[in-house]
Amino acid sequence: MIQNFTDLIAWKESHKLVIEVYSITKKFPREELFGLVSQMRRAAVSITSNIAEGFGRRSYKEKIQFFYQSQGSLVELKNQLLLSRDISYIDKLSYEKLARQADIAHQLLQGLITKSKSFVKKS
Repeated sequence: MIQNFTDLIAWKESHKLVIEVYSITKKFPREELFGLVSQMRRAAVSITSNIAEGFGRRSYKEKIQFFYQSQGSLVELKNQLLLSRDISYIDKLSYEKLARQADIAHQLLQGLITKSKSFVKKS
């Protein structure tokens, strides 16, 4: 039974992604600390934060709005991961691991949005 946002599988898998992003960005060049590192970390944290905030909202329309915000942050992070790979801040293997986790989180988030929309239609 889902009683808290931390019970949502979409949040759990997105949280794993956040932890991996923090870990990998520790290895980025120091001059990126206030650039790409900051952007990637903020985008990653925004994913789980918006899932949590959406969970706390009363109406499904509000929930969906925050879940879409989360999805936007996830796509932003996917772009930043590609850039990080292309400028050789992360190697191909690390990129593939992060991209897989991002895809898992994205699929689960899309499922959460779809399920939430089904409750709006019933109202």
